[in-house]
Amino acid sequence: MINLGVLGSTKGTDLQVIIDAISEKKLNAKIAVVISNNSDAFILRRAKNHDIPAKLISHKSKERHIFDSEITLILKKHKVDLVLLIGFMRILSSEFCKEWNKKIINVHPSLLPKYSGGMDTSVHEQVLKNGDKETGCTIHYVTDQLDAGPILMQSKCEVKDSDTVDTLKERVQKLEGDLFIDCIKLLDKS
Repeated sequence: MINLGVLGSTKGTDLQVIIDAISEKKLNAKIAVVISNNSDAFILRRAKNHDIPAKLISHKSKERHIFDSEITLILKKHKVDLVLLIGFMRILSSEFCKEWNKKIINVHPSLLPKYSGGMDTSVHEQVLKNGDKETGCTIHYVTDQLDAGPILMQSKCEVKDSDTVDTLKERVQKLEGDLFIDCIKLLDKS
């Protein structure tokens, strides 16, 4: 069984897919801890609703490496094997990326390298603006170069003429959860 740590700043929609897969025995994993830098993030409540340890670590008035070292202490305390970034709206320090080398993955809402560095709805806006015919999501290893780590998996979907930013975001987000599950299975060394 692989021990997962989750860093998130938003709703944690993909986290719910992973929780469900674990409870349905489709994924041999345990979510050891969820950490957020945002006290209002639903991901914290989602974790608590499923009896998963949830920690708030504020990044305010801290240097990046201090904030990251506090996260590392919690991840190590919970014996985390793999760290998932699910809507985590912070850039991690090079020290953190080196400490967790090939043990931290991120989902990006585009087919990288397209729209690297973009976040959330801004990516979907660009896809529509540029008239792309397909989009999707990418799971990649996190390195100290933003959205530039080795790609592990991608999942694609069609961009429809009728799409809005919201409909496109919803369709891509549905791909993300399943891709996370496939990627966790791939990386599970147990």
